[in-house]
Amino acid sequence: MENHSRQRFQTLLLAVLILSLFAQCTNAQHQQLEQKNMQEKNPYFSTTSKEKVKVPDEEWRKILPEDVYHIAREKGTEYAFTGKYDKHFEAGLYRCKVCGNLLFTSDAKFNSSCGWPSFFEPYSKESMIYLQDNSHGMSRIEVQCGRCESHLGHIFDDGPPPTGKRYCINSKVILFEDDDKK
Repeated sequence: MENHSRQRFQTLLLAVLILSLFAQCTNAQHQQLEQKNMQEKNPYFSTTSKEKVKVPDEEWRKILPEDVYHIAREKGTEYAFTGKYDKHFEAGLYRCKVCGNLLFTSDAKFNSSCGWPSFFEPYSKESMIYLQDNSHGMSRIEVQCGRCESHLGHIFDDGPPPTGKRYCINSKVILFEDDDKK
């Protein structure tokens, strides 16, 4: 009887491991497909170009999915705790979903429990543009992509060392690239 229970446990454990590996492969494939789709549909998306992208909003509206356009070009936001990168902590890079610009590394990501993906520093000084935002009765610093000037989120002074900053970013306007591609 004990042997039978052990066999069932081992079979169950093997099934869980196989499903876990399948989920990881599926997630990586989904990330690659999402980036490929952006590259195919968006002639301004590039993971190698550093050239500034100046495109009228009417053209962005034709290219970008509605939810991405709303956040990136109309300075919208997603609901807290709904973004796919809020609780995402795999090793890799985060890029602008609009133009492909490198924004953050996973080494700078932390769990702020604020409901949005949070980072304590950008990939480079050129990755971001900072603008005063006095909308909604608040005084904040808006963070835009340094290449295409798309709205990403805001920066606050309540992050961890070494910077003390918290870049509070909308998941819908970033793409994750896993460490294998880095």
